[in-house]
Amino acid sequence: MLWELIAVFVAGFAGAGIMLALVKATGNRLPRWLVPVAAGAAMLAASIASEYGWYDRTEAALPDGFAAVTANESRAFWRPWTYVVPMVDRFIAVDLDHPAANAQTEGLYMVRAAFYGRWRPTSEAQIMVDCTRGRTAIPSGDAGTPVWRTDPQDPILAAVCTQEGMG
Repeated sequence: MLWELIAVFVAGFAGAGIMLALVKATGNRLPRWLVPVAAGAAMLAASIASEYGWYDRTEAALPDGFAAVTANESRAFWRPWTYVVPMVDRFIAVDLDHPAANAQTEGLYMVRAAFYGRWRPTSEAQIMVDCTRGRTAIPSGDAGTPVWRTDPQDPILAAVCTQEGMG
């Protein structure tokens, strides 16, 4: 976050400097109020670029074996540009290289899932995936009993079960 703040300030100084140079180069024919406007526009542009680039940077830095399986696109009224191009603000990545197969039940796997969010700490959970019955669960129900969720559109289920040799 600190580096992003520094980048925004550097962009502001650069925008102001470029506009100041243009004002001087035109013999002061351009109004001087364009200098702070250019600084603000450059800061806004740097902030927007950082927000939109977060998902690609974070996905590229995922640990080996992890793949992003779902991404949440958000829109917000205080970011009106997101109505034109939505921004990814959180996603789930699953370790597809190291699923733990259940020895007693064929098609049942335990996988690590990481939950990433913009301006949020990353959290992890173990998720059970039953490729045979098409369901997923987080082992956290009463007395350790899993609470199964059946959703044919579940991206975690699809990603794990389409791996070679599974499901």
